[in-house]
Amino acid sequence: MHFVFIPYGKRSEVELIIRDMEAQKHKLLMTKGKKKQTIWIQGQIRLLPFGIMEYVCPKEDADTVLNTLRFTQDRYQLGMLKLGFMRKMINVKKIPKFKTDNHYLWIQGSVNIIPLGVRYDGEITDPYGKYKGWKHEAI
Repeated sequence: MHFVFIPYGKRSEVELIIRDMEAQKHKLLMTKGKKKQTIWIQGQIRLLPFGIMEYVCPKEDADTVLNTLRFTQDRYQLGMLKLGFMRKMINVKKIPKFKTDNHYLWIQGSVNIIPLGVRYDGEITDPYGKYKGWKHEAI
């Protein structure tokens, strides 16, 4: 799952939260028939044009990431037209409802997050390697 946002604040503090996000480990659920297993993967930050960033992690951690980044707070009024245009331009969907009971310990300081939307991944079956035949989210 991809979480698209614009970080806003002091550059050193923005870099600090980005470092914390990249250091976060997530469990990726894999299935093969009735067998299930998880592997640890690292969160990824992708840079998009115009200062937009995208955090990529498994869908099982979606609620925790959305809560940690405070995607519910609308601190900057972009307006529905501007927000709709930006969502269409970067091909994201509206932010879904999520649970607010867990969060990660990413240091946010005075960094504000302008939430833009989310992007969903499909599923893939590994064609070769150690996990040949295992099905998982195509991150």
